[in-house]
Amino acid sequence: MNTHYPIPAATTRIEIEVNRSRFIATIGFAETVDAAREFIQATRVEFPDASSYIYAFKVGYGVSTTEGMSDGGEPTGTGGPPTLAVIHGADLGDVVITTTRYFGGIKLGTGGLVHAFGDAARAALAALPIRPKIMLRQVGITLPYPLYERVKLLTVAHNGVIDSEEFAGDVTLYVTLPLDDLKAYSDAIIELSAGRVVPIEL
Repeated sequence: MNTHYPIPAATTRIEIEVNRSRFIATIGFAETVDAAREFIQATRVEFPDASSYIYAFKVGYGVSTTEGMSDGGEPTGTGGPPTLAVIHGADLGDVVITTTRYFGGIKLGTGGLVHAFGDAARAALAALPIRPKIMLRQVGITLPYPLYERVKLLTVAHNGVIDSEEFAGDVTLYVTLPLDDLKAYSDAIIELSAGRVVPIEL
C-alpha cells in the first residue's frame, strides 16, 4: 500500500500552436472520478467555443487506479490515448489533463493530432508543480486523565492532530495522523499505558 505519492500541487495551463491550431492543455489534481469530471466540465464552460475537448485522468496511484479518457470530438485515438500515455509515463497520481483545441484551418491528420495532443500534455506536465500526498488515518483513544498530557505530547511528536476531545469518566481523543506514523504512535501509547490503552483505527 502506498502511504504517500506525488500529486499535482496546483492547476497549471500551457498553450502550444501547431499549424495555426491552438492546443490549450490544463492539468490539475483530482482525488476522485467525480472531481475529475468536474475539472473537465469546468474547462468546457471556460472555453465554450472550442473545436474539441479531449481529456484523460488517473485517480489513485500504483496498482490501485481508476482511469478515463475521451477524444472529445477528434478522430478516434488521436486525443485521449496519447494524453493518457503521457500520464502513464509520469510518476504521478490523482491527475487530470484536458486539452482544448481551437482549429486553425489546416488539417493535421491523425498522426499530427496524436503528436500535438501528446506534446501539449507533456508541456503541461513539465510545468506542473508537484507535492506529496500523505495518507492519513484517524484513531480513537480512550485513556485515564493522568495520561492525557503525555498522550498530547506523543501526538505532536508523531505529526498527529487532535480533531476532538470528550471528557467523561475517562478522556476520549480523536486523532488524525500520517499512516506512516500510525504504528509507532500506537506502540508508544501502548507502552506508556502498560498495555491498558490501545488506539483504535476508525
